[in-house]
Amino acid sequence: MTQLKILVGTTTQNATLLAQAIALDCADLLGAIEILPMDGLDIHVFDPVSATPTLYLICSATTGSGDVPDNAQALYNSLGCEPLYLGHVRYGVMALGDSSYPQTFCFGGKNFDERLQDLGARRIGDLWCHDASSGNAPETTGAAWCRQWLTQEALPALSASCATV
Repeated sequence: MTQLKILVGTTTQNATLLAQAIALDCADLLGAIEILPMDGLDIHVFDPVSATPTLYLICSATTGSGDVPDNAQALYNSLGCEPLYLGHVRYGVMALGDSSYPQTFCFGGKNFDERLQDLGARRIGDLWCHDASSGNAPETTGAAWCRQWLTQEALPALSASCATV
């Protein structure tokens, strides 16, 4: 059964709360859900060492001038420095931001998406963007989005790619 690894880049813990809500809400859909804070991670978190099909979910806040959070810097930088082909990686992105900063809205997640695609990884579905100005808690709307993403897009796509291998 498929596992989901949620890679969390956060400053204020909103992305962590979102990941925890997803783990609770979607546990019945997957064999395992692992929440991994990005602290100290590098590109090798995507190494294909597991016999279990794995989906990745980037759950990243945006900070500063559209930057990834401090705890995500090492992983983000390693995606730009280490020439590893990630064609085996299937992932989704949940980006948190504030639309009152339109030039950099949700760039933490968008930046990860760009780097992963540059290395051959394939995003499944659209990016999910949460607007802090909306007044909605990211864990409420995000968990519902993730459940729909998993059932309607990610799990069917992963099953199809595993069947063709």
